[in-house]
Amino acid sequence: MRLDHVGLSVPELTAATTWYRAALDLTEEHAFAVPGTELRGVMLRHDSGWRLELLHRPDAAPGLAADTPLEAAATLGFGHLCLRVDTPVEVDAAFDRLVVAGAGVRMSPRPAPRPGARMAFVSDPYGNLIELIDRA
Repeated sequence: MRLDHVGLSVPELTAATTWYRAALDLTEEHAFAVPGTELRGVMLRHDSGWRLELLHRPDAAPGLAADTPLEAAATLGFGHLCLRVDTPVEVDAAFDRLVVAGAGVRMSPRPAPRPGARMAFVSDPYGNLIELIDRA
């Protein structure tokens, strides 16, 4: 088995699609609607193969909006999306790029708990945490 995609519920499908496409260099594979419901979605894909499925229901209630990874780990369920880069320098570059794109700063680039790795956390415009890590 291997991971195919991560699904993320968002309050504004068009705005979220625009932000994620620009911030993470994703392309839209397809949009969809589930018949008989108000659920709509968009599947986005990165050139390396990973996918992000953005989902929208008008009546969806807000969930956890953790300010830090530690706070997210105190609640069961989705905590964060982690994106891997190839080198420690790329963690800083990806962090800077996402902040310029409008991501919130949650944890500036720093050494990770795993020896030799570097990490950072940002949040998307809706408060969802995104981790950046290298595994050099």
